[in-house]
Amino acid sequence: MGKKDVNTAKADVVKLSVASNSALVVFKLIVGLVIGSVSVLSEAIHSGIDLVAALIAWFAVRSSAKPADKDHHYGHGKFENISGFVEAVLIFLAAAWIIYEAVKKLIQPEPIELIGWGILVMGLSSFVNMAVSELLFKVWKETDSIAIKADAWHLRTDVYTSMGVMLGLGLIWLIELLWTGHHVHWLDPVVAILVALMIIKAAYELTMQSLGDLLDESLPADDNRKIAELIKKQGGVISFKNLHTRKAGAMKFVEFDILVSGEMSVEKAH
Repeated sequence: MGKKDVNTAKADVVKLSVASNSALVVFKLIVGLVIGSVSVLSEAIHSGIDLVAALIAWFAVRSSAKPADKDHHYGHGKFENISGFVEAVLIFLAAAWIIYEAVKKLIQPEPIELIGWGILVMGLSSFVNMAVSELLFKVWKETDSIAIKADAWHLRTDVYTSMGVMLGLGLIWLIELLWTGHHVHWLDPVVAILVALMIIKAAYELTMQSLGDLLDESLPADDNRKIAELIKKQGGVISFKNLHTRKAGAMKFVEFDILVSGEMSVEKAH
């Protein structure tokens, strides 16, 4: 895949993510407000954060595609790492808001009306986000873009949390159907808190990966081992040292010193 094709594929899949998240935010927000479910509303906020993340990823993908210039000798790849970090911070803030609202609902529980609508919107959300995240993961594997990977994991996390909310609402509906007069509305905020904890876990992992690249952390040990093996296979190389690796966006940088035979010409050694 050529560089232009890579950038086009990244931009197209992020635009799809923006469109799908926009629709889901509106749908979840309306249904959550109508039926009075804090877990559905928490999912609306989750999708809202996913939408912001997709917009940031779109900006990062466009910016990182710019070629190296006189002020940025190594290109603009770290725009993607910065976007990943910003997305993680937004997720932490969203999780804190969800927990706050859920605790209020636990203290003052309220009945949930029209539970079927909540189950429907969560099922639809899971289906849409699973399909879009699969496309994002496919493009990530082809381009090695941290911004695309972050967006893919956001949506995949949304799949799991939406399924959790759907199961929670389904359990409330089933219990109240089988045992008339028994109300278990406290399950709704409990599920919302579990959703928030899953979001926090995803945000922490994304933060660590983004910071690692921003701080020029070395490539994984397996990558360094493969690079060392490739160097050793080159004809005329006696030894090498000072292997340094790092990553900016999808670009990997490798530096090392080699010792070659004294009988080798300068042209061949180069």
